[in-house]
Amino acid sequence: MRYSIIYGILNPEISERISLGLVIVGDKEISVRYSTQKMKALRLLCDEKQYEFVSRVIRSMHFGSVDEINYMVRYSNNLIALSAVQQIDLDNNEQNRNWLYRNYVYAGSQT
Repeated sequence: MRYSIIYGILNPEISERISLGLVIVGDKEISVRYSTQKMKALRLLCDEKQYEFVSRVIRSMHFGSVDEINYMVRYSNNLIALSAVQQIDLDNNEQNRNWLYRNYVYAGSQT
């Protein structure tokens, strides 16, 4: 299974960021999952215009290929960043996707 972590950048000068979601690369599709709880926290940590931009971009994220994800990794702006696509030795199933989400994004309720 392959994945990339979606970050909201809080302070680019010191690389301060918050994980907001995951991009999961499956055999047949690429899915994006983000935390509404983390988005609410982000709203408290940045100004309204920044929040609206990040929120709009994350809600509209759709990828058709790993190349598109890699493009975003290289060329994302200073408000959103994606980690390099990582390979993990797990089957791509709901249980493992939930495990990744809990470990890298949000351990609370699944959203």
